[in-house]
Amino acid sequence: MTRAFYHDHPDITELESRIIKAKPGAVLFEATPFFPGGGGQLTDRGTVSVADQSYQVTGIESDADDYWHLIDQDIELDGMASLRVDSEFRNLMCELHTLAHIANAIVFQNFGNPLLTGAQLSDNGTLRLDFDLPGADNAKLRALEPEFNDAIKSGLEVSQQYMPWDEANAIDGMFRSKTVAPPRLKDGMVRIVDIAGLDQQACGGTHLVSTDQSRPVKILKVENKGRQNRRLRLGIDDS
Repeated sequence: MTRAFYHDHPDITELESRIIKAKPGAVLFEATPFFPGGGGQLTDRGTVSVADQSYQVTGIESDADDYWHLIDQDIELDGMASLRVDSEFRNLMCELHTLAHIANAIVFQNFGNPLLTGAQLSDNGTLRLDFDLPGADNAKLRALEPEFNDAIKSGLEVSQQYMPWDEANAIDGMFRSKTVAPPRLKDGMVRIVDIAGLDQQACGGTHLVSTDQSRPVKILKVENKGRQNRRLRLGIDDS
């Protein structure tokens, strides 16, 4: 996997790109601004336009290093295309993913470095994080909400860098999930997302550039999910 366009050019949500392969209902582009989904983050939404005809992107399927864009008509496209990501939906995913990192970091620091067992962002402005936290006091987890919001209001810079995958894997806490990890790139590197003074971990998703671009967050529920897991449900607080 090469470095993704949406990582190097996060502000570009519209792009002219050449179709390099096609089959009925699916298209492969020379370059794409679409985030394909993964790590709990939903696939970008948007359209592909060819010769003044627009098609809805209904999903993205990976095939080795290729990302096939599925469209809502069973036709085969060719030539140049205009790709347009739904910027409002992308911004929501960036906000939720940044909030997920904030909550992950603060739980990690306060509860003895638990790993994630699952995560999911939703299009209704909520997210869930599952932690390997047997015996944790749910009231203490709920009490972290003010700390989450203090980090949001602090305006911490969110940046990225690349690190050799083996070097990152050797650092405790750099890979934060028990089951999945961002892929090793062709050059042997892995992308690291850094929230200044708060968190640093490997991640392939999209984020805000500063924590204070996010709205406040509230803890909706803390649940026991089996013997090991604590599920933290969060939502954007528009009140």
